[in-house]
Amino acid sequence: MLFDLVRPALFALDPERAHRLTVRALSVSPVRKPPKRGPLAIDVAGLSFPNPLGIAAGFDKDAEVPDQLLGLGFGFVEVGSLTPRPQAGNPKPRLFRLVKDRAVINRMGFNNGGGEAAKARLKRRSGRSGIVGINIGANKDSDDRIADYAAMTRAMMPFASYLAVNISSPNTPGLRALQDGGALFALLDAVLAERGSAGPPVFLKIAPDLEPADIDTISRIAIEKKLDGLIVSNTTVSRPPLRSSFASEAGGLSGAPLRDLALQRLRDFRSATDGAIPLIGVGGISSAEDAWQRIRAGASLVQIYSALVYKGPSLASRIVKDLEYLMRRDGFCSIAEAVGSE
Repeated sequence: MLFDLVRPALFALDPERAHRLTVRALSVSPVRKPPKRGPLAIDVAGLSFPNPLGIAAGFDKDAEVPDQLLGLGFGFVEVGSLTPRPQAGNPKPRLFRLVKDRAVINRMGFNNGGGEAAKARLKRRSGRSGIVGINIGANKDSDDRIADYAAMTRAMMPFASYLAVNISSPNTPGLRALQDGGALFALLDAVLAERGSAGPPVFLKIAPDLEPADIDTISRIAIEKKLDGLIVSNTTVSRPPLRSSFASEAGGLSGAPLRDLALQRLRDFRSATDGAIPLIGVGGISSAEDAWQRIRAGASLVQIYSALVYKGPSLASRIVKDLEYLMRRDGFCSIAEAVGSE
């Protein structure tokens, strides 16, 4: 109800300013306890998730409010993307609401305060409960992007429940080229060498705009390198039919119009990996029904972000509550039982 009252005021603001105000408000709000392990609990990559619903990277870019987000009912939080050095990102305006489409276009460009500043904040929360993943990227002007990912792995792994290697943002020129076979092989070698045998799980975040051959190559390398999971997927540079005035803006599209494409990519990777690697479903999820469909299609975990813009912070607890109903309705005793059962 509170969100319904303040949403018109937030929507009157520039989207990026509204987002900063939201993060600031969370930062001064009381920290509630994260959810406990319950009927929706699932174990993935050696981690015990109290429920399968997470918030995707991009909301808490600088690891300012992970505990406040866990307190909203999320089973896990992914902060970042973080780069070795601070960077301002792309010129403004760079974030657009497509209200008629329940969508967002962003061309932020990995804007963040850098790894060292985030590391100091994450160090202060050391010892607290709750799964907090760290999404890592490379600086736009880096001469050696693979070295950036290795450096971020080394710096962030003491504070990460898991690391998410983001090579799929469309807003850093050339970044998606790291999804190509040879480059991906070299990148993962560098990251896994830094991670070592005792470090946190490593997930790879990939784009939805892939050809069948790309899907097969990424799947093969992920299995060969024994990755702990694939995050499917990031924003899309494609443009399905849209009604909003900002539809022609450059950048990555997220929200409701991404749902079908992201679902299909999840199915593609489930088929290509034959269930050999956990999948995290992202893109266009705005309800428990969407999340449940993604789980039935092969996702062990799901993430939301853009839907929060339109439905508010109570969405997490609503999805978790309704997911339990859907699981029971369809005759499953656990989320793990339902994964890939469609």
